[in-house]
Formats: sequence, C-alpha cells, structure tokens
Amino acid sequence: MKKILFVAVLLVGSLTAKLADAQISFSLNIGSQPEWGPTGYDHAEFYYMPDIDTYYDVPNHQYVYLNGNTWTRSSSLPPRYANYDVYHGYKAVINSPTPWRNAATYRSKYAGYRGRRDQAVIRDSRDQHYQNHWKGDNHNNNGNHNGNGHDDHGNRGGDHGHDDHHDDHGHHR
Repeated sequence: MKKILFVAVLLVGSLTAKLADAQISFSLNIGSQPEWGPTGYDHAEFYYMPDIDTYYDVPNHQYVYLNGNTWTRSSSLPPRYANYDVYHGYKAVINSPTPWRNAATYRSKYAGYRGRRDQAVIRDSRDQHYQNHWKGDNHNNNGNHNGNGHDDHGNRGGDHGHDDHHDDHGHHR
C-alpha cells in the first residue's frame, strides 16, 4: 500500500510540476514590443493600424500589409507609408493568429479609430513594466519613426484607447 501511495504522490507531484512549468512559461513579451507600441498590455501578438490597414507582428518584428492582392511581410513599412507616424497612429492589440485573414472584420471594428492620435505609447510611459525601454535597451525601432517629442496626452489609467475589452485575448493590466 505504501508503494502505491508513494507512486501516486510522485505522479501527482510530477503533474503539478508540469502545470507549474506551463504557467511559468506564459508569454510576457513586454520587452519585445516596440517603443511605439501602446501601453497597457503584458502580451501582444499583433498590432492593427487602421490608418494604414497594416498589422505589426510583435514577436517577429515585421509589418504585414497588402501589396496588390497579397499580404506581404517586411521589417519596414513600404514607401507609400513613408510619412506615417507609428508613434502617434492608433494601434489595436490583436492576439489571434493571422489576423489579416479576417481583415474585413478588423477594418470594420476599428474604422472609428482612424485618425486618432491620443493613444499612450511605451516610449512615453514611466510604468515599471517598461523600464528597459527607458534605459535604451529596446532594439525594436522598426518602420518609419516620424514622432516629434514625447506627447503624453494625459492618458493615465483607463483603457488607454485600446480595443473593446480585449475580446481578442489581449491581457490588459
């Protein structure tokens, strides 16, 4: 009986360790988000930029945009967006795979955010979560960075202009 109990305890212990390991490996990608990304998220797979109908793949540091009828990946924005300001344009966090496959849904959902320039970005935050960005440890400066100054827009607390309650599995702090 003691052997069975010992094996059961050992089995439960290893399963518990496996579950704990799974929880520990939960993806926090604050450090991989670019300094022009929106504040308030511990994890972001993609940003959708409704002004230019473009996605940014956060983990892979690539833009995904339409080139003719084909979605194209690139480490920088195409020349047609040379004047787009990634720091001040609105970004919606989308945590679902290949969001461009549902482009019509996201275009419709975020149409009202086109032209918005009031979203707080990581670069301007003094939240402890973003301390590596303040120290110059952020090497994620992709795209065309035409931001001028450090506009705060007074957006402290609240939803920071993010998507509707994160129904795409965003993790807002």
